[in-house]
Amino acid sequence: MASTLYRGTRSDAESRARDWAEIQERMLVPLYESVYDRLEVGPDTRLLGLGCGAGLALLLAADRGATVTGFETDEQRLALARERLLPAHPWGGPARARGRTRLTSGVPHRLSGGFDLVTAFDPAAPAAESLPSLCAAAATADPDTAIVLAGWGPPERCATSRVLRVATRLAEPRGPAAREVRLSGRDDLEHLALAAGLRPDGSGRVSCPFGYPDLPSAVRGLLSTGLFDAAVEATDRQQVDKEIAEALHPYRRPDGSVRMENVFRYLIVRA
Repeated sequence: MASTLYRGTRSDAESRARDWAEIQERMLVPLYESVYDRLEVGPDTRLLGLGCGAGLALLLAADRGATVTGFETDEQRLALARERLLPAHPWGGPARARGRTRLTSGVPHRLSGGFDLVTAFDPAAPAAESLPSLCAAAATADPDTAIVLAGWGPPERCATSRVLRVATRLAEPRGPAAREVRLSGRDDLEHLALAAGLRPDGSGRVSCPFGYPDLPSAVRGLLSTGLFDAAVEATDRQQVDKEIAEALHPYRRPDGSVRMENVFRYLIVRA
């Protein structure tokens, strides 16, 4: 059955990408900033972002003076990244966007090297999709190049894990082929790094609360992650909306806002 979520029309896909950029992507800013602070990202940094989304992490690095390159498979998110980082008229855009940013569709299977920092910040990306890009980065990276992988922290410290159970339960009619929605296991990032031929060189945990002004915004933001796509295909959009809203009730505040406390983890590795 065709998904009624965002695959029906181009406008639906654009809406989901816009929801990601305007609602959900900012939830990971503490993660981005923590990594950039630790690795001292600045004017001398040449950063490659794998799965760069709508470009917020790249924008924060560019604001620190870094030269940034991004790869993204979602064309709608990539279009928003271009709006943020590559003005239509270079002479009218910010100086940081001129000659210091490159955005490319797809995933890199070969890289030319020359990067000081490679990031894979998308915690929703399955290992099978991330591994080719990480292997390409490992094959071309200088020994001193830092590669950062990110994932969810322990489920007991991630309130959103309870809401994600809705996605797994509703996707069950699709059978074993449906990808289970789960948070990172304790050693998942290490296993991914070793599979790509990378050696761990430090890690950290960052508090990334998910906060929304109201329940509809929370539902839209969570749907924009793509983690509920299989659930929508197995049931329908209305059913998924309803069950997400019900799962969010424990996290509603008296003023109608929604807040879920989460911890994310990052792993620094080197070739």
